Amino acid sequence: MLGPLADRTYRHLFSAQVIALFGTGLTTVALSLLAYDLAGGDAGVVLGAALALKMVAYVTIAPVVGAFAHALPRRRLLVSLDIVRGLVVLGLPFVTAAWQVYALIFLVNACSAAFTPVFQATIPDVLEDEATYTRALSLSRLAYDLENLLSPIAAALALLLVSYGGLFAANAAAFAVSAALVVSVAIPPSRRPERTGGITETLSFGLRIYLLTPQLRGLLALSMAVAAAGAMTIVNTVVIVRDRLGGTEADTAVAFAAAGAGSMVMALSLPRLLDRLADRPVMLAGGALLAVGLACGLLGPDLLWLLPIWFLLGAGSSMIQTPAGRLLRRSSREGDRSAVYASQFALSHLCWLATYPLAGWAGATFGIEATFALLAGICVAATLAAARLWPAGEATVIEHQHEATEHEHLHVHDEHHQHAHEGWEGPEPHRHSHRHAPKQHRHPFVVDLHHPRWPPR
Repeated sequence: MLGPLADRTYRHLFSAQVIALFGTGLTTVALSLLAYDLAGGDAGVVLGAALALKMVAYVTIAPVVGAFAHALPRRRLLVSLDIVRGLVVLGLPFVTAAWQVYALIFLVNACSAAFTPVFQATIPDVLEDEATYTRALSLSRLAYDLENLLSPIAAALALLLVSYGGLFAANAAAFAVSAALVVSVAIPPSRRPERTGGITETLSFGLRIYLLTPQLRGLLALSMAVAAAGAMTIVNTVVIVRDRLGGTEADTAVAFAAAGAGSMVMALSLPRLLDRLADRPVMLAGGALLAVGLACGLLGPDLLWLLPIWFLLGAGSSMIQTPAGRLLRRSSREGDRSAVYASQFALSHLCWLATYPLAGWAGATFGIEATFALLAGICVAATLAAARLWPAGEATVIEHQHEATEHEHLHVHDEHHQHAHEGWEGPEPHRHSHRHAPKQHRHPFVVDLHHPRWPPR
């Protein structure tokens, strides 16, 4: 598990991720206290609107930045976004109206929507060995789960000494440390993508790759299953524990911890599991586990039995989310990677944007049992859709036919560009009009400029 940390660049980037996540967790607690100061009993309305704006920022900003990230220096972009996030968080203690909270929350999450996909797309360029990268994905999953467990505890301890404004300041400091760690290492530059179109094609390129790739369409379906199960735990845990089971605040925290423990245990187990099994059966099993866990909720469990159900939901989510980075890496060329990671970031959060209000509305309108049934049905449908969209035995090395074509774009002389020059066209990569003769060959297949659609089976 700790093998990836032997690489200095990854070690610094992972440390930056952990510190920034921890600071963000402190802000989550501080934001709820700020909302109460501003709105009193209507604090839930302010928080709900702020979380909705967070998802809107993720869905709208990530694809735009991902489309153009290749044209920007990665390290400078990541450091700049950390600095802006830190400055915005520093402004939160001074707001006096709810609209100011909304504006700052949208801005800080717009920066996160730009930062996260670019950061995620950088890691496979740092760790080129797939086994090492798989372990890095598990470490990243652990970092998220530990943040969910530990940052509320740290926030509670800090609030014994400082006001919630101090939590915002701590988050700003965390972003500053994150920026310093990114500055301290050399990050591989982005490879310029091979594209011919204008702004519209550039904006849609990553999404088109995503939706034309069978395994990524399956990943999108499974992301809906993760969102359905996650929305049930995040939105309705407090309702189930406090109202239905008569539990305490501590019992609520234990229930959340059970879901986090399931995710962490599975993240620790996955590297060895994925050494022996392909991604598809593991991820489909994760979807099935989510459906089973939610179906168990129909039995009306007491608090003792709720904990293993939440543990199953955490484990099933990790079985899907942890290997997702491997699929994204295999399904895109280096120059297109930021756009494809950004598409996954936006589309998966679109699933959350749909399931968050659905879980809350269904629970309030039809009751908890009906909500378990509804979300379990979504998990079943999503898992079956993933199995159909991502065919078993889909080859990665595919024999395919290229038709003759002529176009102009930035390129190097790889297996698709073996052509003569009329004169010297400048150092590679370079741009000039060139012709591709008809050709049939086989290689690891990804959708890109020269492979605009997936070959028929």
